[in-house]
Amino acid sequence: MLYLVPTPIGNLEDMTLRAIRILKEADVILAEDTRTSAPLLKHFGIEKKAYAHHQHNEHKAVNEVIRFLKEGQTVALISDAGTPAISDPGFLLVREAIKNGIGIQCLPGATAFVPALVASGFPCDRFCFEGFLPVKKGRQTRLKALVDENRTMVFYESPHRLLKTLLEFADTFGEERLASVSREISKVFEETVRGTLSELIAHFEANPIKGEFVVCVQGF
Repeated sequence: MLYLVPTPIGNLEDMTLRAIRILKEADVILAEDTRTSAPLLKHFGIEKKAYAHHQHNEHKAVNEVIRFLKEGQTVALISDAGTPAISDPGFLLVREAIKNGIGIQCLPGATAFVPALVASGFPCDRFCFEGFLPVKKGRQTRLKALVDENRTMVFYESPHRLLKTLLEFADTFGEERLASVSREISKVFEETVRGTLSELIAHFEANPIKGEFVVCVQGF
């Protein structure tokens, strides 16, 4: 069985009892970054070594992991924070497990875009999750494809690209389009700023940009 186990995006109290049990029982734990996961595993008394499974080695590692699973071993995959395969490694492994008839369970748990979407005040019944936009190639093509999107749009963004992205959004969707920016979700300095794109640009030009961000943009 392959388990995809969500881990807290900030507050350790968001770790579920089931997630702790699965990680303790698993034969193999795969982690996006073992240095990041080690303190988490130690905190919850999970005394097992985690093996690296990230975007740079997942293509090579998939066959070996599938072999473990075929031998009847239980494998649990975790990312640095949140749910595996959501803008994190995991998709390739899940796809290969399905091809090989291996059982898969994804535990419900922490993921950054859900609280940001709900807190935005925009419609949540229909939305599109875009994750991280391409850094260079394909970026403008992706934005142009969203010009007439009428659902709430959800994006992930890093601090050093946030202002650039907001400026591009203003150019694509119009300066008066409503949006919200959430950062450090579930952490000490959690914050959600709402307003037009022009107001958000002014806010982040005047204030330090720190943390990991989720940007929600109202649909057309």
